[in-house]
Amino acid sequence: MVLNPPPHQHEQFILKSALYSRLLVLSLTIAWRILASPYDSSAPLNLPCLTANHTHTHTLPQSQTLLLPKLAFALENGVVWDSVYFVRIAQCGGYEYEQTYAFLPLLPISISFLSRFLSPIFAPFVGHRAVLAFSGYLICNVAFVFAALYLYRLSMIILKDPEIAFRATILFCFNPASIFYSSIYSESLYALLSFAGLYYFVRGGNNLASLFFALSGCARSNGVLNAGYLCFQTMHRAYNAMFQQKRTALALGTVIAGALRSVFVFAPFVAFQAYGYYNMCKGRLPDELRPWCKARVPLLYNYIQSHYWGVGFLKYFQLKQLPNFLLASPILSVALCSVVYYAKSRPENFFSLGFRTSIEEKSSGVVFLSDDFRSKKAGNVDKSSVKAKENSNLTKRKKVTEGAVGEVNMVEPATRPGYFSACVLPFVLHLAFMAATVFFVMHVQVATRFLSSSPPVYWFSSYIMAHPTKYRRWGYVIWAYSAAYIFLGSLLFSNFYPFT
Repeated sequence: MVLNPPPHQHEQFILKSALYSRLLVLSLTIAWRILASPYDSSAPLNLPCLTANHTHTHTLPQSQTLLLPKLAFALENGVVWDSVYFVRIAQCGGYEYEQTYAFLPLLPISISFLSRFLSPIFAPFVGHRAVLAFSGYLICNVAFVFAALYLYRLSMIILKDPEIAFRATILFCFNPASIFYSSIYSESLYALLSFAGLYYFVRGGNNLASLFFALSGCARSNGVLNAGYLCFQTMHRAYNAMFQQKRTALALGTVIAGALRSVFVFAPFVAFQAYGYYNMCKGRLPDELRPWCKARVPLLYNYIQSHYWGVGFLKYFQLKQLPNFLLASPILSVALCSVVYYAKSRPENFFSLGFRTSIEEKSSGVVFLSDDFRSKKAGNVDKSSVKAKENSNLTKRKKVTEGAVGEVNMVEPATRPGYFSACVLPFVLHLAFMAATVFFVMHVQVATRFLSSSPPVYWFSSYIMAHPTKYRRWGYVIWAYSAAYIFLGSLLFSNFYPFT
């Protein structure tokens, strides 16, 4: 169902596919804006900033007209939904209202930084706000292209199957939440930073991975969940050091290192909450304080989500929200199948969190190696050595790779490659937690874009497509679902109608 070039051309083909997919979505967006009438026509409105220290330094005098007013209108007309907040924060150089603190600062900072270089050139033609919008579009679409490349490289390391890795990445290029990856939303930046962090993580670069994970937490709040990969790795390495190697000091050092990296991942998000507390609570009279300021642990983000958007456990379980549950049902179904199928195929590995493995792997001695052992193997963690043993009853392949739980030395049965690798487990657990969160706590319709940055969604879909005899119709269903949501999303979202 997907053109499959030779493996040495995969990365080049993926870059082209990612670029063409963005051009397709942007073209559809422009076409639908021309053909359809927007539900809300207030997008081009540009109200003055409330703060004095804003970055609106290239605004033209009111008496001077723009050289390309139609282009300016088209760019500003694309600032809809959450894009309004991101552009507004970048334009005004700060957070003006309490609810705007729900939008983390990495994307607005990036937009503001890029626009400083572009405004002197383009502001006379389209105006400063249109330049901000263009900067946002440019950042998000370029970030998506590189996110696709990192996803492919990550998939190659984990799955060890070029065909499945390639198809999974093409699925990401045309994923059902594509409209958000080509709009001024934080999805593209988050995907790039998350995939890059995971890529360096499985290669053994924990410090560099922690940096990317921390930056992903500056783009989206769920970026802090990437600390779970570090915790999973630390748990297995500490267990190995304590009970396998009988080295208490090494186990303690492993726990401390893992804890420090996890704290580093959380630090930017916590610092932003402290920034919000300083701006909204400090220096105010007691009767002027907002309710969350008086809490023992003043969490601005949680308060905003609950107070302004009604986010909370089971709060969305209402009959009137049934259409939104139906809208989210395809991606939730794929996520559920991804988790359940892995759990049924690897029950011991799944339910023991990787501490117990299948009979074949137990007999082969699966070991999660410690940092100490890894240092002795420096230079070999990125290469797979495959030694085939022919046996009348079982053919096994020995793989040495730096997996998502650290360096994993495993003898993998030939019937358990790709998606059923033990290295996939932490990714599946991460997906399970996010799917449960979006279903029980969040506005369920955001599931399409919330789960679109989870690799197992694409790995599982690619896996079932690789078995055309057994799952042929499901492959067509997945592609039809992606295509339908790309067309539907570009129509509804761009014209300010509810989508996801």
